[in-house]
Amino acid sequence: MNGGYFMSLLVICPRRFLDSRGWFSETYNEARFASHGLPSSFCQDNQSYSQPAGTLRGLHFQAPPHAQAKLVRCLRGRIFDVAVDIRHDSPTFGKWVGLELSADNGKQLFIPTGFAHGFVTLEADCEISYKVSDYYAPDCDGGIAWDDPTINVHWPIEKLAPVLSDKDACLPKLKDIDVHFPYDGRPLDGLIEITP
Repeated sequence: MNGGYFMSLLVICPRRFLDSRGWFSETYNEARFASHGLPSSFCQDNQSYSQPAGTLRGLHFQAPPHAQAKLVRCLRGRIFDVAVDIRHDSPTFGKWVGLELSADNGKQLFIPTGFAHGFVTLEADCEISYKVSDYYAPDCDGGIAWDDPTINVHWPIEKLAPVLSDKDACLPKLKDIDVHFPYDGRPLDGLIEITP
């Protein structure tokens, strides 16, 4: 993906072309994305809406043989988006990265397979869209507790109690999940911004 030994998750920064009416942006181009090592096609688009600020969704993953890479963007509002390395053989197993995605900044986060994903809304009325590289498979659906102390995500919601689904409120700790993603020899090494 990045031509080196370390794996950096990619922050996609699509260009915006401004005029008096507003702007236009090409948010996905198969050929340009493939030139950066991203999947050349996605098979499913998902969208979520969260009304209250502090809505926390995650940390979710889909296990092999239906593991999903994701391309996440925020259509309305602001979120703090997180990816956690859950490849057991990785020296960065349990490490996380996060960044703000918003309708204003237009950034997208590409999350490869082998990572759990979650986000928290930083304001009310947020809409998120994400492409995935495999179809939803309920028997492969999994998750990890958002507040697992071994991961220790620094969610920027100190003054708010997170709004959780019943399912997300009782997800297991990282040490208790029994799923194995292949490790490609590249540990997590932060975030790199690209403009395709």
